[in-house]
Amino acid sequence: MKRSLPSDEEVREILSRRRTRPAPRPAPRAGRALQGLIKELDGKFGRGSGALEARWREIVGDRLARVTRPQKLTKGRGNAGGVLELRVAGPAALLVQHQSEDILQRVNLFLGAGSVEKLRIAQGPVKPLTDAPAQKPRRAASAPLPAAAEAELKASIADVPDPLKDPLERLGRAILKDRDGASR
Repeated sequence: MKRSLPSDEEVREILSRRRTRPAPRPAPRAGRALQGLIKELDGKFGRGSGALEARWREIVGDRLARVTRPQKLTKGRGNAGGVLELRVAGPAALLVQHQSEDILQRVNLFLGAGSVEKLRIAQGPVKPLTDAPAQKPRRAASAPLPAAAEAELKASIADVPDPLKDPLERLGRAILKDRDGASR
């Protein structure tokens, strides 16, 4: 038995009685969705020893940075400050113990007031610091060549193409200065 199709009026009536769901909203972006969780975790745990290690030399200075490394940062309960565990090369432990108040002040300046209340010192080997790339020392401006030597140098490179003139002139000056300095 064939069923007849509803008329336009019947279709409108059927559709008006049916409740339809609105189209689902697209999912929020991951950064926005995790923003609340990240803020909560940052408030709960804060920066760890990794943040300290990256800037340890700036925080405590070169002398202490050579013999210490931050190992672990434990946050205290409630409003209490945390405990910073330092790995210290054996003989320097006494020095670090005597400077602990200064170290605590510097670390709290970096992390925020009251973040760390105590230092725990653990003696053991400390990895050597990776030195920052050393800047090349600038050469002091040396005395110019005598006028006769300068004129002779310019005459000798007069026929050279332009792109090579300047480098050859600098090379010639350097050689003549070294030769004059070695003969003295």
